[in-house]
Amino acid sequence: MHHEVPGPDVDEFAEPDRIIAALRRRGAGTLLAVQHPHRTPAARAEGLGLLDALPAARTTLSVLLRKDYRAVTDVVAPYEVDGPDGTACGLLCMVDPAAVDGEGIGQVRHSEEVYPDVVAERAQVLAGLGYATSAALLVPVGERDTLTAAVRRTIDGARPDVSTVDSNGRRHRLWLLGPGPDRAGLLADAAAHPLMVADGNHRVAAAAAAGLSGLLALVTSGPRLRIGAFHRVLLGTGLDPAALRSAWRARGLTVHAVDHAAPPRHPGTVVARCPNGTLVVELPPNHGIDHAVVEELLIRDALGIDPEGAHVRPLADGRPAPADADAVLQLAPVPLADVLAVHAAGQRMPRKSTYFTPKPRSGLLLAKLDGPRL
Repeated sequence: MHHEVPGPDVDEFAEPDRIIAALRRRGAGTLLAVQHPHRTPAARAEGLGLLDALPAARTTLSVLLRKDYRAVTDVVAPYEVDGPDGTACGLLCMVDPAAVDGEGIGQVRHSEEVYPDVVAERAQVLAGLGYATSAALLVPVGERDTLTAAVRRTIDGARPDVSTVDSNGRRHRLWLLGPGPDRAGLLADAAAHPLMVADGNHRVAAAAAAGLSGLLALVTSGPRLRIGAFHRVLLGTGLDPAALRSAWRARGLTVHAVDHAAPPRHPGTVVARCPNGTLVVELPPNHGIDHAVVEELLIRDALGIDPEGAHVRPLADGRPAPADADAVLQLAPVPLADVLAVHAAGQRMPRKSTYFTPKPRSGLLLAKLDGPRL
């Protein structure tokens, strides 16, 4: 457990190029280097793959555990994060990703499809390190929220064991809670309903793929979780606004060239921002989730580009697009009601279509894992 994250704020990075850039600025001896050992300057200079770079990551983690963390055992952590992008109050604890209910249905249920290569990479890191360094965000799906009030009763008037502010101005506080009736009650509230993976679908899938018996997760109902937009970036395609407009119109879509357009606030339209022009695309009525039709109709069918390939990259709202992007396809945030409806139907959202906030901060609490090791 630690009061500050040793290294760049790991919550702020997702795309490999941003991670590489952050590690180039401050790579050695940081938690980010432990999480992405093959992306450090030293590993890249030697041409090391992930498996070859893991021994150095284990060494760095051992040093960090001795210098920057103190050991705690047999605890759960009531957790509160509050900032400009929402409020989450819940329980940071270990969750079994393979748990099932009395009917054999999984208790932890994915909300989005995943990228298999990302799952495989993260599974290797988890198994290779033997520690979880970041937490998934799990939301109970039920008619009543008893967890938020129970957590707030537990922490009312108590001094937090950790209190810190991240680089985006969110305040994170956590309390350590050992065995006793308060902890038993919180665990019962956290387990009272099936848990939807709001953030961390790849981490949950990686824990299962690595054969681990548990994953670190913040179980929370909010009370003010928000869903931000997730866009798509086209890279290295050589396509300009004229080519995009022609290809999309050939598929029967209505496309307008405009001087200016605000990002979509409601589903049904896409704003394509290019270096030398902006297009507004009207999606077919009753088409389902925008991200699915964008990937299949606008990208795969109309442009002949693999949505999972190197020419397409997801981009969370508010993060800068690559300087060499051909186009940023801006999509509206997916309404929570749509996410819950897809989840209730036993289906999954398209990959990288929901951006739940606020998230727990990586690196404040690490969890030793039980299960297979590399």
